Amino acid sequence: MLLTKEKTHPRIISIIEYFKYDSLFYLTTIFIFIKSILFLGVIAHDNVSGINMFKAFFAPPPLAAYLAFIMIFLSIAYLFSGRIHGWVLFLVNVAITILLLSDLWYYRGFGNFISPYIFQQTSNLDNLTDSILSMARPIDIIFWLDILYMPYMLIKNKIVYKYYKRNIMSFLWIVLISIISIYYIHYNIDIKKTGKDGQYFFYTCWAPNQTMSNLSPIGYHIYDGYNYYHEVKKPFTLSDKENDKIKAWYKDNKENLPDNEYKGIFKGKNVIFLQVESLENFVIGKKVNGQEITPNLNKILNNSYYFSNFHEQVYNGTSVDSDLLSNTSMHPVRKGATFFRFPQNTYNSFPKLLKEEGYYTQAIHPDKASFWNWKNGLTAVGFDNCIDSSHFKLDETIGLGLSDGSFLKQTIPLIKNAKKPFYTFMVTLSSHAPFDIESKYRELKIDKGLDETKLGGYFQSIHYTDKHIGVFMDNLKKEGLLEDTVVVIYGDHGGIHKYYESELKDIKPQEDWWMKNNWEIPLIIYNKDISHKEFTVNGGQIDTMPTVAYMMGIDKEKFENTAMGRILVNTKEDFTVLSDRTYIGDKSNKNHVEHSILSIDISDMMIRSNYFNK
Repeated sequence: MLLTKEKTHPRIISIIEYFKYDSLFYLTTIFIFIKSILFLGVIAHDNVSGINMFKAFFAPPPLAAYLAFIMIFLSIAYLFSGRIHGWVLFLVNVAITILLLSDLWYYRGFGNFISPYIFQQTSNLDNLTDSILSMARPIDIIFWLDILYMPYMLIKNKIVYKYYKRNIMSFLWIVLISIISIYYIHYNIDIKKTGKDGQYFFYTCWAPNQTMSNLSPIGYHIYDGYNYYHEVKKPFTLSDKENDKIKAWYKDNKENLPDNEYKGIFKGKNVIFLQVESLENFVIGKKVNGQEITPNLNKILNNSYYFSNFHEQVYNGTSVDSDLLSNTSMHPVRKGATFFRFPQNTYNSFPKLLKEEGYYTQAIHPDKASFWNWKNGLTAVGFDNCIDSSHFKLDETIGLGLSDGSFLKQTIPLIKNAKKPFYTFMVTLSSHAPFDIESKYRELKIDKGLDETKLGGYFQSIHYTDKHIGVFMDNLKKEGLLEDTVVVIYGDHGGIHKYYESELKDIKPQEDWWMKNNWEIPLIIYNKDISHKEFTVNGGQIDTMPTVAYMMGIDKEKFENTAMGRILVNTKEDFTVLSDRTYIGDKSNKNHVEHSILSIDISDMMIRSNYFNK
């Protein structure tokens, strides 16, 4: 750094000498470096609300690369002179801090990090401010401490920075040395393979936090942006080897079991799928302060097949991933939301299978069509008609939009007037995070201390939705629609455990039944003519379509080469795979475990290549 001293007052010569090596540049580098390390410690924490440095790294990290990525961005400050030089360092620090916090909040909600694909989803931000802010935790303040200190330092020493001159050579040297360092690390680890055991660099690992720990938070986003650019520039096509891999997977996936008594048990009946926002299984049949949380769902169980070990498998698309899983029996893509990235894809879906049987199909959402791009996605999935919030009278809103009470009431005419037989797919909204439902809808009488927590809010929200599911079922019965209809009820994903698990431990007194997080959501298949039966087989959302299709009498030959799930009422397997590749079930058969986990990557390849559009 060049300094001009001729016009400098003698009193500050010593100060300028102290800063002649631009200590603010180095200090900012250290600040961001420390925050990058702490960030990895926070995401390694079990509840992402503390710091666990013991799990932050999967292998010795290339710390020189961490510094190099940081210095590339900070070097921009050398393109500016005077006090602007110092303020640019500050602004770069602020920008990187915002990126870290965005990643952190997104990771708490979705188990992944901000990606360029997210910018295709900006229409989702309407009414989500409270949900986004609810992802903040007290630990996040550590990322702002240096940001609060830097302005003080800049103002206190403003006379020093007055004499800084722009230095393009410093900019070029820093960028050049940083790039050479990064390439040297890449060459040794990725090309020569001379790194330590488990070390990767420019490599996409199965866990996004592992990729980030290898590359640093900044390096991760550079690499992710590079991959995004190439994927958009050159759409993915399957090689012959990949096509063979897909066919081999489906061949190995068949159980080849004879049909049983559940085949065609609901043949010819109308079907309603009711996808309930954030409904977890742990509340079913439970009471708080002597009151049933879900009295109506509990009553519905008397005439239902109840799958009590059923798990969520959504990924970056959350609720609309549930739309995809339940209707196509395919896992969502590994980056971005499937309905945003591939809204026109072709699938061998449940609505298409039913249309072959003469069914009319409709999807009804109480939110706008652009939310997660669900309308385009479900239209491509094969629904005859997709109805959004513009078709409803917005006479009562809760949280994200139209209340469940109003929505479920207004859907009755749409169902009643549908051509028979029909398949109607519906979703609810009111029990969406952050579970701060208004007091006038809080009908559970519980202690104030519990009621003011996220868990208390969750209980109240689910209880409200359950109440109106009961009203909905009564209205269907009054209209004679339950006589020949199957109602499939399930959660789209977890709620309190998915977003606020870290807060449960602070609630006193505690109940054991609300502490355990096993990623379970209920699957309830109701028909007035059946008796209660509980299925304890492990399964997931990907099994919904083949299970219901089988009971609707659809020959499994029509979907067993496209659906990735199992028929849960006709299977000898007892397992499921979560979206983070966690295998739940007996792990004694290593080949079966590997085959099952591979389904996530097989599905990703198929969707990215629009496999069924042939």
